[in-house]
Amino acid sequence: MEDKVLDLAKRRGFIWGPSPNIYHGGVSGFYDWGPLGKLLKNKVENKIRNGFLTHNFWEVECPTIMPKVVWEASGHYEGFFDPIVKDLKTNSVYRADHLIKEENPNLKIDGLNFEELNKIIKQKKIKSPKGNELSDVQPYSLMMRTTLGLDQEAYLRPETATTTYLLFKEYYNFFRTKLPFSVFQIGKAYRNEISPRQGVLRTREFTQAEAQLFIYSEDENNFEKFKEYKNKIIPIKGKNKLKDIIQKKILKKQAYAYMVYVAYSIVKEMGFEDKNLRIRQHSKKELAHYAEDAWDIEINTKRFGWLEICGVHDRKNYDLKRHNEYAKLNLKKIPNILEIAFGIERLTYCLLEHSFKENKLRSWLNFNSGMSPIDVAVFPLVRKDKLPEKAKEIFKLLEKDFVCIYDETGSIGRLYRRMDEVGTSLCCTVDHESLKKEDVTIRDIKTMKQVRVKIKNLNDVINQLLDGKKISNFGNFVN
Repeated sequence: MEDKVLDLAKRRGFIWGPSPNIYHGGVSGFYDWGPLGKLLKNKVENKIRNGFLTHNFWEVECPTIMPKVVWEASGHYEGFFDPIVKDLKTNSVYRADHLIKEENPNLKIDGLNFEELNKIIKQKKIKSPKGNELSDVQPYSLMMRTTLGLDQEAYLRPETATTTYLLFKEYYNFFRTKLPFSVFQIGKAYRNEISPRQGVLRTREFTQAEAQLFIYSEDENNFEKFKEYKNKIIPIKGKNKLKDIIQKKILKKQAYAYMVYVAYSIVKEMGFEDKNLRIRQHSKKELAHYAEDAWDIEINTKRFGWLEICGVHDRKNYDLKRHNEYAKLNLKKIPNILEIAFGIERLTYCLLEHSFKENKLRSWLNFNSGMSPIDVAVFPLVRKDKLPEKAKEIFKLLEKDFVCIYDETGSIGRLYRRMDEVGTSLCCTVDHESLKKEDVTIRDIKTMKQVRVKIKNLNDVINQLLDGKKISNFGNFVN
């Protein structure tokens, strides 16, 4: 199935690459999102954006390039490295952890330091892919360097979070000097991966959506919003209410439990089922040096197994403390930061894979309501008798409110299958009855059921269907 998904993604304009493909097959770690892929990616971003806004996070946008001192303060300049080894005969470079996992897929190596990885390579007698001896494990910086003006050293951001933190004093004034407050940013980040693999799941340029809650430590277990959401259920250690998770000390802070719920609820809104979703805590070895706690939301994929699509991190006061020191901000009281970090490309791929369905009759993308790249397709039943003119009139009526496509190049059955394959939610067909009764047929992709709707009611009915109302609620079915 997974190969069918990738074939569909390339053939129908979701994902193309590596980019630039016209030059010797492109460069690994860079991909293009085609017209349908970009529409789907937009839906994912907007679902996350709306989820954050619903919970009163405010959106900001910050530069993607910052001078060296920012990354010295954040710790990236000295500590943002991948473990690499060299083929001693060919000088080819490889990720040490990748080589280990390829030969020992069940070996748990997350969080191991360079010395520990080196020891495993020696013990397991791991060679390069060409069978040659390997060097000791060495650090490789993931930071992408550039220059501002003539000579100021700068780096492309490896995450959106750090640039978000730099505005703390401005936030403090904007929110009238009252904490807690919360912001988020959606934008590009860059990591100079030595050997990017897994297609769009690990690239050198990618999109993040990261939300930050600034809160004083004494408020983390007296968090007002927790009272509102304490009875919400999340799948941690079974299915538990937030208040029980706190009582059992699975999660130690009310504010952090709330952040885990926010992230989980956004993922669920996209249509992922609990059987394909888990929330996993980082082991002590996996924890970043700044983190007090970290839980990942993971999706089970056919091609790559369990895949992290979101991390929720308790960053303590590490970030603001460092910037306070380096920038001499003289902050009197430094809050902690709780973070939600989504990878947009990973989440979009998972959505594409999990939406793929097939049976003897058809293959289709079964997106959750409102998540399809194209909301509505408009067809004339035949290309004569003034049906195309009427269909184009209806298309113009709908395109103001929905992502629409007009097509008349094929039989109605072929047009339906074409739209099924890319997950178009609804098909609107104009037939001879439409000219007499001012109505059209709407077909739902999930059930293939059809209903006649008055043109004057079309926008309202489509809105309701995209919001999740079942087509069976509208009656007047046709074959």
